[in-house]
Amino acid sequence: MDAADEGELVRRVARGDRRAFDELYRRTVPWLEVRLRRRCADPDMVAEVLQDTYLTVWRAAGSFAGVPAARGGGQGSAVGWLWTIAAHRLVDAFRRRARRARVPQVQLMPDTAPAAEDEVMAARVGQELEQALLVLPPEVRAALRATVLDGLSMREASVLLGVPENTVKSRVRRARIALREALS
Repeated sequence: MDAADEGELVRRVARGDRRAFDELYRRTVPWLEVRLRRRCADPDMVAEVLQDTYLTVWRAAGSFAGVPAARGGGQGSAVGWLWTIAAHRLVDAFRRRARRARVPQVQLMPDTAPAAEDEVMAARVGQELEQALLVLPPEVRAALRATVLDGLSMREASVLLGVPENTVKSRVRRARIALREALS
């Protein structure tokens, strides 16, 4: 097993070789976990993504299009294939988290009733904010939603939205400037 490269291990996994799967896992999980942690600070999400990734590897190893090492393929292509699976699973996890965050929470009865003035001001500010948000371009609104409402980091939002991190930063900045102007 030690002499086999990662590409050969994946091909053995495709044939149902459990020992090859265990060896592939042993070799690749440390660096894969580090790469995922650089992109996601939530250890539970990283653990979930790792589990989903290796489950996919076990089920889809037959689709691996790696080339035997003698023909120039090998470790790089198998490792790249594994990382592609993990990156897709991470984006899926971010999307699930964003969908859960959009589900409205049921409000319990408050202990004290808010003052009438507070209710009026909150409704007015809420309406003004809602109108200001509707004026924003959809891609700017999506960046703001991902970073502010969903609580994602700029890096996580860039993975979720499929744009570079600096693009997310500039969109969030544009949104804040536009909202500040609309609400002042």
